[in-house]
Amino acid sequence: MAFVLYPAIDLKGGQVVRLRRGEMDQATVYAEDPAAQAASFAAQGFAWVHVVDLDGAFAGRPANAAAVRAILSAVPGLPVQLGGGIRDIKTAEAWLEAGVARIILGSAAVKDPDFARAACRAFPGRVALGIDARDGFVATEGWAETSGVTATELAQRYADAAPAAIIYTDIARDGMLSGVNVEQTAALARAVPVPVIASGGVAAVDDIAALKASGAGIAGAILGRALYDGRVEPAAALAAARG
Repeated sequence: MAFVLYPAIDLKGGQVVRLRRGEMDQATVYAEDPAAQAASFAAQGFAWVHVVDLDGAFAGRPANAAAVRAILSAVPGLPVQLGGGIRDIKTAEAWLEAGVARIILGSAAVKDPDFARAACRAFPGRVALGIDARDGFVATEGWAETSGVTATELAQRYADAAPAAIIYTDIARDGMLSGVNVEQTAALARAVPVPVIASGGVAAVDDIAALKASGAGIAGAILGRALYDGRVEPAAALAAARG
């Protein structure tokens, strides 16, 4: 199985930002034009792009639709996975019809399992679950709330629904450049028969190599602040992912 890198475009107020530990008031603006940023990632050789509507995650409905549509128009050949504010079948279907390759359900996976399961059935291979954990417990509502469910428990509940992937974020490390949590990501990958993508904390090419070397079959990683800050060069990251 190929190890896929997903450069992240996090949208807040129509701009590309990165947060620190998911705190909306800790946002750094990296680009004014999300579509141009996506085109840049395509030109650098990335095979996917990971887009999150941060405002939508808090609002519970899409809030950066114009920016997402601009991204889709700018990179018609680059598959986009999108999360944030997708809480019903109508919204899920609308984004998939608009050209999004894969939607990500986060809060809905905890709070509305009937919808999450229905989406997995209705759109096979096109629904990923975003599992964001703080101290091992799943956080929801743009990470503003912490549930009493562990990441592994939640992932196992959905194993029979066959989601396309699980995107696992260690919130304590997200945007902190402190290194990815290889141990917990690998443990989750071993616990479920679903591809697991690591998110949060990738700070260097060595983190990509460590995820690949875990032996747990981790399917990929999301790159955020380290890519924007220049700590990870795209060519080096892609080479590490290949090899």
